[in-house]
Amino acid sequence: MRKILSCGIVAVHFDGERYRLLALGSSSGWDFPKALLTTGQDSLQVAIGAAREATGLTELEFNWGEDAFRETIAFDDGNVSRYYLAQSKTAEVALHVPPGADQRDFEYRWVTPEEAEEILPPRLALILDWATEQLAGGRN
Repeated sequence: MRKILSCGIVAVHFDGERYRLLALGSSSGWDFPKALLTTGQDSLQVAIGAAREATGLTELEFNWGEDAFRETIAFDDGNVSRYYLAQSKTAEVALHVPPGADQRDFEYRWVTPEEAEEILPPRLALILDWATEQLAGGRN
């Protein structure tokens, strides 16, 4: 089965007390910003572009390494999502709403790992655990 890969960013911001993760909500649920990888594209650049387009975040720092990522377990259809961890110096988000969509169906939240666990789907538990471990290890 062919692996279909989406690439995204787990964006974090240190609010002075703790790290918060950026979660995006839509009518289809909560996730991190991501986009589909097509042949010939660099997965990190796709992830950065997805975060910039969805959130307006442009100054992301890969303090845990540009080659540090985690992938979800494949769905039955072969879909896998790869996420990189990046720190944003700002918490200001310019949420992008697709043309023709209702803005009320889209939102974002800077959440603690505990809050993220409550809103993210179970398929992202592996990603959330990995990100939380990376944050606990420092290197900010």
